[in-house]
Amino acid sequence: MLHTPRGGAGTGTATVDGRLMSIGTVLNALRDEFPEVTISKIRFLETEGLIEPQRTPSGYRKFSPDDVERLAHVLRMQRDHYLPLKVIKEQLDALEPGEALPVPAPGRPGDVTDGAEGAPTAARVGREELLAAVGIEEEELDEWESYGLIVPLPEGGYDASAVSVAELVGELGRFGIEPRHLRLMRAAADREAGLVDSVVAPLKVHRNPQTRALAQARAKELAGLTVRLHAALVQTALGVRLP
Repeated sequence: MLHTPRGGAGTGTATVDGRLMSIGTVLNALRDEFPEVTISKIRFLETEGLIEPQRTPSGYRKFSPDDVERLAHVLRMQRDHYLPLKVIKEQLDALEPGEALPVPAPGRPGDVTDGAEGAPTAARVGREELLAAVGIEEEELDEWESYGLIVPLPEGGYDASAVSVAELVGELGRFGIEPRHLRLMRAAADREAGLVDSVVAPLKVHRNPQTRALAQARAKELAGLTVRLHAALVQTALGVRLP
């Protein structure tokens, strides 16, 4: 059975008695730590060159323990450090054969060190970096922004969440779901965010810094719960269940 530690950015282990695994087995093994991962996501990461599973003569994917550990590492770097896929791939491609996966320096998820002060600031990418990371053209990004799916920062550039949204919008596009179809999802997300904000608002304005920090942690927890509920409701409405 695969074991991948929850949270953090540790390298973990990945073993299924040394045998090659099907994509379904890999999905089930990763689900405990990455409940939102899908077969489509795994295939997308393969097309982006992040993983290279073996293929049987009939074309089925077969994953080694190293493949699964690499996949778990990519998912952690996205979740905990908000790194674009292009950056993750560059880091992994720079490794020598047999070299251990890199473990980021301690810090809050998504933070990078800022100059001489050493203070953590939110990760940010420029427009060209976002286009390269997602593999889209200027016109596509302009369209996504016109529908409010991608929102640039006031001072320019994009934060880590914009990268994640862009990757998902691009992946949905492969199924024929266009940005204009996603306006309802954007509106629903805004309403859910408003609900969460109304719950934590009293904590956010408190004079005690620890209480304000609690507000951020509480908002993150509630956001996770709303995402899970949304996914469950969509599955129920469609009459399907993810493996």
